[in-house]
Amino acid sequence: ASILLEAEVQVSHGSRAIVLTRRSQEILQQTGVVAPFLAKGLPWSTGKSFFRGEKVYDMVMPHDDDDRFMPGLNLQQQYIEEFLVAAAEASPLIDLRWGSKVTDLVQDENEVTLSVDTPEGEYRLVAPWVVAADGGRSPIRRLLGLRMEGRSYPGNFVIADIRAKLDLPTERLCYFDPDWNPGNNVLVHRQPEDLWRIDFRLPDGETAEEALEPARLSERIEKVLEMVGRKVEWTLDWATVYSANTLTLPDYVAGRVLFTGDAAHLLPIFGVRGANTGLQDAPNLAWKLALVAKGLAPPALLDSYSQERVAAAREICAEGGKSTRFMTPPTAGYRLMRDAVLSLVLSEDFCKHLLHWRTSRPHDYTRSPLNSFAEDDAAFAGGPACGAPAPNVRLGPDDFLLDHFGNGFHLVVFADGATEETIAATLAAAAGSPLPVVRVVVGPASEGITPLADRVVADPDGRISRKWAAPPGSAYLLRPDLHVAARWRAVSPDHFATALSVATANTLPEAAR
Repeated sequence: ASILLEAEVQVSHGSRAIVLTRRSQEILQQTGVVAPFLAKGLPWSTGKSFFRGEKVYDMVMPHDDDDRFMPGLNLQQQYIEEFLVAAAEASPLIDLRWGSKVTDLVQDENEVTLSVDTPEGEYRLVAPWVVAADGGRSPIRRLLGLRMEGRSYPGNFVIADIRAKLDLPTERLCYFDPDWNPGNNVLVHRQPEDLWRIDFRLPDGETAEEALEPARLSERIEKVLEMVGRKVEWTLDWATVYSANTLTLPDYVAGRVLFTGDAAHLLPIFGVRGANTGLQDAPNLAWKLALVAKGLAPPALLDSYSQERVAAAREICAEGGKSTRFMTPPTAGYRLMRDAVLSLVLSEDFCKHLLHWRTSRPHDYTRSPLNSFAEDDAAFAGGPACGAPAPNVRLGPDDFLLDHFGNGFHLVVFADGATEETIAATLAAAAGSPLPVVRVVVGPASEGITPLADRVVADPDGRISRKWAAPPGSAYLLRPDLHVAARWRAVSPDHFATALSVATANTLPEAAR
């Protein structure tokens, strides 16, 4: 069981983290909570960029028939929090405590002691592990004296949520150098319930207080509505000011305290990286901490959480930095280059790829110490490599491969009847594992292997085999977060046992790549 301490007494208000990526939706599906998000959110996959009033770029995010979810889902953060709170309160394994502020922290080699301030008074809470998911101003990070590395960018942006009836599609609209805000840019996103998210960069030297002054803010919102060609009645729902950062802790493990989300990294919103990066932190940490807490893996497994997610954050900082420097140039030189690109895009098609959004994407843990590279790994002609997330495949109407996956490790074997003996022996080894392993057979049912499988997924037209580049006899070992830990063209019980041991840090890989 887990105790969840929340300093506030209610969920937040406002759009804040507005876009959930496809990968985030897949994570929510695996957690079993995606339904209300899909019912409320607005899916989308396209966008338009304008320069001085002229359209210069049509953005189309990748999406094909094998994807259950659209690339983006617009949903205000208050609803994201509301749906997650409802799921937490419905779980007998979670004790959610509102109005609980951590004021002190002491740890030793066995446990962590927290001082918790509540309206009813202060108390001490002792736990074997603490996950610090307490936001960008993390009190726990401050109590431990930890500092982030990276860069903070000049320039402030206003976020304003307005309620208005606009007959515009759900897509990302980006305006560079509008006549009412020269040298700066504006973003417009549709939200549920006739709410519209407007982001615009402030002129240099303007303070947050000046920007949020009602008359000034109202005038600028009117300018945005005029710019999109829709002069309608509107009301202000929420507004704030933010600045962009590309910052991360160098290590997400501090003794028995583990950092995640904004407490671990602060990333720019450009490319919807903030909350979506935190959502990828969560499943990576969850399965590892669960195994360590149950004594099924050594604490060293948690070091891989830091290694994998710090590497992801640094990669995102590099990509997000490029987006940020384009959206809010930090120097005159960057601004000159940005404006030159935008000017060329008006007449030169070869420049248009420079406006690519560089959106958030799943991270491949190619250098993870948990990967096992089989001798025949190079024989794969494609498919997900070690460290990559498992790809989805459409099986039929409203039926996809990842729908058939659950929690725990997954041994996915590809059979055709001729390889039954080896596959049966490997499935039996997985069934006898001390760790939970979901055994998935892709191929026809048969007397020899079906009784040993948890799930049999038919693949009559070979779509799964082609997507995974897996001929009969091949197998994949997936971690509980559905990233590939190992793969074989010819699997055996020994192969499986060794890879499972490596994936839980119970032994070291013979070679790291």
